[in-house]
Amino acid sequence: MDAGLRRHDTVAVFAGSGKVGQAVVQLAARAGAKVFAIDRRADAPRGFASGPVRYIDASAEKPSEVIRAETGGKGASIVFNTVGSPYFAEGNASMAKRGTQVFISTLERSVPFDIFAFYRGMHTYAGVDSLAMTASDCAPVFEALRPGFEDGTLRPFEVAPDARFALQDARRAYRAVLAGAAGRMAFVPGDPR
Repeated sequence: MDAGLRRHDTVAVFAGSGKVGQAVVQLAARAGAKVFAIDRRADAPRGFASGPVRYIDASAEKPSEVIRAETGGKGASIVFNTVGSPYFAEGNASMAKRGTQVFISTLERSVPFDIFAFYRGMHTYAGVDSLAMTASDCAPVFEALRPGFEDGTLRPFEVAPDARFALQDARRAYRAVLAGAAGRMAFVPGDPR
C-alpha cells in the first residue's frame, strides 16, 4: 500500500484533510517526500505532519497548475486520490511522467479516460479496496506503522471524548457512522466515559 514511495518523491494527496488523506500526508512527510495536500476549501482541517506540506485550496487554485509550477513542470510522482472520480482528471493532470495514481474509493463510477495521456505519460493506476482486506492483510501494515508512532513521526488523530466507544458499544458507534457522523471515532479499552 505504499505505492513505491521513495525519499524525495513528490506526492499529491487529493482530499488531504480526510481521514485517509491525513494519514497519507503523515506517511509521505515521514518518508521525506515533497507533499501537496489538496482540498476543496481553504479552512479544511490540517493534521500533523513531521515535514512541510503545501496545502492547495482547489476552490481558489487549479491543483495541477500549482503542482507543476512548484516542481519545475514535472508533476507528482505519486497521486493519492481518496475520492476517485471527482479528482480523476485533475489527478491525471498532476502526474509526472511514469507517475502513479492510487485510488481507495470513488463517488461515481465512470470517468473520461485519455488513453493517449496514459500511455504517453507511462502512467500506472493502482486500486486498494480496504473493504476486501482481512485482519491478516492489515496486521503487517500496522506492524510497519508501529515505529513511526513510537518515534513520534506519526500521530493518531484527535478523537473527541463523546466519539470514544467501548467495544460493547460498537452497535451505537456504527449507527452514528451510518447517520453521517463527520468526526473521527475510536474504540477504546474499558468504559471511555
